[in-house]
Amino acid sequence: MKNILNILLILCVILNSCAPSKSLQIGNTKAEGFSIIEVPASQRVDILLDGKRYTSYMYADSLKKPILFPLTTTNGNFVTRGWPIEPRANERTDHPHQMGLWFNYGDVNGLDFWNNSTSRLPNERMKYGAIVHQKVDSIAASNNSALLRVSKLWLSPTSEPLLSEECTYKFQVSKEGQIMISIRVSLNALRDVNFDDNKEGLLAIRVARELEQPYMQKTTFTDAYGIEDSVARVDNQGVTGVYYSSEGKVGDDVFGTRGRWAMLNGVIHKEEVSLIILDHPQNVGYPSYWFARGYGLFAANPLGQRVFSKGQEVLKYKLAKGESTVFKYQVVIHSGSHLDSQTADQFSRDFANQ
Repeated sequence: MKNILNILLILCVILNSCAPSKSLQIGNTKAEGFSIIEVPASQRVDILLDGKRYTSYMYADSLKKPILFPLTTTNGNFVTRGWPIEPRANERTDHPHQMGLWFNYGDVNGLDFWNNSTSRLPNERMKYGAIVHQKVDSIAASNNSALLRVSKLWLSPTSEPLLSEECTYKFQVSKEGQIMISIRVSLNALRDVNFDDNKEGLLAIRVARELEQPYMQKTTFTDAYGIEDSVARVDNQGVTGVYYSSEGKVGDDVFGTRGRWAMLNGVIHKEEVSLIILDHPQNVGYPSYWFARGYGLFAANPLGQRVFSKGQEVLKYKLAKGESTVFKYQVVIHSGSHLDSQTADQFSRDFANQ
C-alpha cells in the first residue's frame, strides 16, 4: 500500500509540474541574471538565472503547502532531494511531505500542517491542515536579484481559514556566485490560534543525498529510474554532510540546540558546498532551535521549545484573532569551497541588520 501511495504521489506532482500553459515573463530577456515566469496552469512560478530555471515556487494542491523546488548551486548541482517530485537514483524514499524548501508547523490548533501529504489514508485526513496558495501579489527581477510576493491561507481539513500568510521571497546572487534566498513570512490570525510546542517546524529544507550525514540505519532508496527499491539497506556512498552551529556544535550535536545560524557542509559531484540557514533577532523564540537530522532534514524551529529543552522551557505561542507576527530567515548556498564559522557569523550580522 505504501509503495502504491508513493507512486501515485509522484505521478500527481509530475503531472501538475508539466502541464502546458501560457506564461508571463518578468525581468531580463537576454538570459542574463534573474527573470521570473508565471506558469499558472502548472501552478508554479519559475525563477530563472541566466536563462535557466533556478527554482520554482510550486503550489499544486497535491503538495499540501507551497514550496521552493529545487535548489541548486550556481553550477547546477542539486542541494535539495528530488524525490518525490523529480526522483534521482539512490535517494531516500522516506517522509514524502519533505520537499524542497517550505514553511509550516506541526501543531496549529491541534492540526498537523507539517506531515500532510497525499499518502495519508482517508480516515486520517481530518488530523491535517493544508496551506493553500491564493495569489501572486507582485514579482520583480533585475540582473542580480529577484522578488516574489505571494498570499496563502492556512486551512483546516474542513477548509476553515486559520491564518492568512503574506510571504516574500528575495533571491540574490553575489559576485562570488553565492545564492542568497531571504524569506519574510507575515502570519495574520483569522481566529484565535495556538502554536503548541512541537518538534516539527518551521522553516525547512530536505537536502540532497550527498549532503546527508553518514547514517547507519537501514532504509529504502530509489533505483536509477526513481522507483523505490524493495530491499532496505545501509548505503553511505557519496554521503559527505556535516552540520555546524553558531554555538560551536558539530554533527549530530547540532540537533535540538539553539543557535543564530546552522550550516551544512558537504561535497556534491566534487563541488564543495556550504548551505546555511540564518535566524533573525526579531523572530519569536530567537535564537532558534535546530532540527538538523543526519538523514537530510535541515530546519529552524523556534516554537518547539518544550520538546527540545526536555521540558526546561515552554513557549505555547499564541496569536489572538487579528494579531500578526513576522518570521525572517535567509538561506545561503555557497559553492566552490567550505565556509568557516567566522564567515557564517558575518552573514548572520549582515542579516540581523536587514
